[in-house]
Amino acid sequence: MDAAEPQERRGRRGRAERAAAQKAAAPRPPQPRLPFPPVALVSDDQLEAIHEASLTILSEIGMDFLHQEAKAILKEAGADVEDGSNRVRFDKALVESVIGLAPTSFTLHARNPERSVVLGGNAVAFCSVASAPNAADREGGRRPGGGADFRNLVRLGQSLDPVHLWGGYPVEPADIHPSIRHLDALFDMLTLSDKPIHAYSLGEGRIRDGIEMARIARGVDRDTLEREPSLFTIINSSSPLRLDNPMLEGVIQMARANQVVVLTPFTLAGAMAPVTVVGAIAQQNAEALAGLVLAQTVRPGSPFVYGGFTSNVDMKSGAPAFGTPEYMKAALLGGQLARRYGLPYRSSNACAANTLDAQAAYESVFSLWGAIMGGTNLLMHGAGWMEGGLQASFEKMVLDADLLAMVAEFLRPVVVDEGELALDAVREVGPGGHFFGCAHTQARYRNAFFAPMISDWRNYESWREAGSPSAYDAANRLYKEKLASYAPPPMEESIREELEAFVTKRKAEGGVKTDF
Repeated sequence: MDAAEPQERRGRRGRAERAAAQKAAAPRPPQPRLPFPPVALVSDDQLEAIHEASLTILSEIGMDFLHQEAKAILKEAGADVEDGSNRVRFDKALVESVIGLAPTSFTLHARNPERSVVLGGNAVAFCSVASAPNAADREGGRRPGGGADFRNLVRLGQSLDPVHLWGGYPVEPADIHPSIRHLDALFDMLTLSDKPIHAYSLGEGRIRDGIEMARIARGVDRDTLEREPSLFTIINSSSPLRLDNPMLEGVIQMARANQVVVLTPFTLAGAMAPVTVVGAIAQQNAEALAGLVLAQTVRPGSPFVYGGFTSNVDMKSGAPAFGTPEYMKAALLGGQLARRYGLPYRSSNACAANTLDAQAAYESVFSLWGAIMGGTNLLMHGAGWMEGGLQASFEKMVLDADLLAMVAEFLRPVVVDEGELALDAVREVGPGGHFFGCAHTQARYRNAFFAPMISDWRNYESWREAGSPSAYDAANRLYKEKLASYAPPPMEESIREELEAFVTKRKAEGGVKTDF
């Protein structure tokens, strides 16, 4: 929230009010639901073998916990904490004792109740790209993340209905000092958007500020916030088999406040985990279970999501690879394990492409289908992820939003009733006619939620007459149109003022320490 930002926001409000009213009048697609059972890649016996291997890792090898309070909490719970070391070992009984405590499904509340999402069961929620250090579009190319690109990506994501929530900063606003960056970034996310948000677990100060800002934005008291989780955080283990101080602080603070912990080992087979898919998943599972033990010990029943982010590396270069067969298999196995523990499941839409090309499309499609077939409830990096996470692309965000809308439409259950069977329409048209103008077609065309943005379904001649536009051309044009018509969601002035006062106060106090 820099000095020019309030004036910029005020300048946009007038022209945006009409667009906001028009958008509010349009029906919003419902949250997608899986209408079919997720795919089981291995048998129940094989799944138990993976589970037992994970328990062996935790009991015999253990994990390093680089946080004194976390070690004390685990020791009190019965874990074996090695004297003078960060190594913690968990026996089977301790791990098994926390399975089933976390809810299988819960609502993540947004400041706009209509934007709240269900995590768990058969519900699916799509996040925007998060945590990229660089932004990119065709005109500006690839550049370090800054506040201007950050805010425009938030505006764009707010304008895309297939994006349900924020999984973090779409791009890192690196031109804001790290001590106060989270304050400005969260303020912008909470005012430029009304979708559920994420806060980074980078030490106690940042996560506590995030919890308080989420409370203020919803206009609720602390007791209500704890009854109604309104913030989530991603906890990445430092694979192999390590959880660091800032991440563990996040687990503790979020669990205490009954907010959502998404424990996600970031394992790359052949680099940070065994080269085999099953071996990498056994390690991923061990790390996730260790985080579950800590969170449920801090506050039994606190919301917890099982995260899977296992892929492989290109063994010739060491570069991460995504959208691979191994990635898809890992996504399926992660989903099976999450269901075995009765936990919501997080996966990702990822690609390693450097530009908006065929690689970007097919790797994202494979990643997306691995996640959907695996039964994901929370899809991270759903729109805009490029270059293995190093780039947030404006054009890719629009392209991915189209993919997500297509997936959502595919997941919409097929209904067989009189209206869908359309016998009246067939009678109306009869032999040799067409259905474009009949009442049945027109009613469903007007009420359709899915309207593809990128696909150019014209014949070759008309496409050539239009200048032979590519998908990149369409995505570039569409993201600019979305930004031009962006309307900030309404927020009560008293809530905005309270948020501004909190940010101003925390900045005056110096924000947070930038070392851990």
